[in-house]
This record gives sequence, C-alpha cells and structure tokens, in this order.
Amino acid sequence: FAGKSYEKDPGRLKIQFEGYFKEPDGPGSPVQRESVSGVKGVIAPHIDFQRGGSCYAFAHREIWERNSSHCFIIFGTAHTPMENTFCLTRKDFITPLGTLNVDKELVDAIQSRCPDNLFKDEGVHRSEHSIEFQCLFLRYLFPEPIPLKIVPILCGSFQEAIEKGITPMEMKPVEQFIETLEESVSTSGEEVCYIASADLAHVGHQFGDREGVGEYGLRVLAQEDQEMLKHVEEMDGEGFFNSISKEHDRRRICGLPAIYTMLKALKAREGKLLKYGQAFTPETQSVVSFASLAFY
Repeated sequence: FAGKSYEKDPGRLKIQFEGYFKEPDGPGSPVQRESVSGVKGVIAPHIDFQRGGSCYAFAHREIWERNSSHCFIIFGTAHTPMENTFCLTRKDFITPLGTLNVDKELVDAIQSRCPDNLFKDEGVHRSEHSIEFQCLFLRYLFPEPIPLKIVPILCGSFQEAIEKGITPMEMKPVEQFIETLEESVSTSGEEVCYIASADLAHVGHQFGDREGVGEYGLRVLAQEDQEMLKHVEEMDGEGFFNSISKEHDRRRICGLPAIYTMLKALKAREGKLLKYGQAFTPETQSVVSFASLAFY
C-alpha cells in the first residue's frame, strides 16, 4: 500500500509518522529508552493511517520505551476468506524504511508441530494490510541497521464458534495452533513481543445495518467497546469472546481472532487501555472503532 495509504518516499513517510506521535491526539514523541523491558505485547489498530494514525502511535511508543525484544509475532486480521484458520509466510516484508526479515526458524518450528498446512492460504498475505501497517511503525522506530525479525500470522474467522455456541478453543485448529505456538516460542528460548493488529466495531449503513449511527449511538458504542476491553485488560480471553458471542457479533468485531489468539498465547499479568478511538463517516452514518492496549 506504499503510495496509497502512506507515503512511498522514505523522507516524507518519516514526517508522516512523526506527525502521528506529535499531533494533539497523539502520545507525544518517543523519548530516550530508559527501561527496555516490561511490555510483553500490544494491540494496535489496522485502520487507515489518516483516520487512526495517532492511535497506532500509543501502542508503538510503548513498544519503543518498554520492550527489549527484536522479534515480533504479529497477528494480522485476514479480510478475505481463508481455507484454514491461520496462515504463515516465510516471505520478508519490504517497506520504504527497510526490510523486516521473517524469523524462518521460528516459522518452521511452528509448522513442524502443527498438523494443518499453515502455508495453504499464503497468497492472502499479498493483498493484506494488517501486518504491513505494523511493520511500518516498527521500522520507523527501529531504523536499519537495527535487526528486526517478525513472525507474520494471518487469523481467519471465528464465526463457526459463535454460530455453534462454543469457545474458539473447542475448535481443533485453534486449540492446536495456540498450543503449537506456545511450545515453539518456549522451545526457541527467544524473547518475543506480540502484536495483535486489530480493529473493533464496524457499525452503520456502510456495513449493512438498517439504521445509521448518530451522536448518541457513538457514545453507546464507546461504552460497549470499553466494557468488552475490560476483559482484554484482565487477560480474560474467554470473557472477551463471550461478550461478543452473546450478541452474535452484532458490532462486527473484526479483530476478534487476532486479539483472542494473542491473549491465549501471551504470558502477561495484565493489560492497559492506552487509547480508544472512533472513525465516523457522516455520509453513511457509519463508524469503525479501534484501540491501543499494552500488556505487561
């Protein structure tokens, strides 16, 4: 999406990203790294930068200031159908600010333990932006020649669990993958930082709702989203899923699979909501919500 969703020229791209930290809704410019440990993972949006760039900046500033790992496991949201629930790739990610190499040893370790072919849907990675957008922020904060490694994981739909009234862990592919991921990371002995690239609600005419969203609806949505995120802050994956399932995913939480999977794989004590945001489109009376959270 270089030249479309973000500047293709490295100099202009740096200025673009610098603005997301400095603008009034941003967290402020990254400061000198005093402590480089503490953050185990983050949730960041994958909405287009023009509408949510400053929200990304909250999660990535926390990575810069309180994370010591240079290996990032990124759970992306697949916006097109996949045959399998999860998908890996060994292909490196090239950005205008430099390349992020895939940790091929860790990727191969995950695949070797998993009965599913995790490369079956690899072509979906080609047109997917949810991992790409996180890579840009990482390379902005950690410029070359700082070596960074990533494990890009696209997450498919959990709709089957919602329809059947079961938890995702009762779906064999989900249970197997999470166990495989945990074992592979543990065996590698490598320090990793997790990123869930995940937006929240999609509500209004643009997404098929009969009624549009007004000012009151935006306030109600913010309250519902933040009640849901309390489960995430408490590292309660099942509570998070159940809060969505009981409503039959009425708000269309597209980041559900990525967030749930990260909560199950992540070894952290607690999470903290850093920033909540809404991108409202008056013409269609529609809104997309998103948030940044960090886990310690």
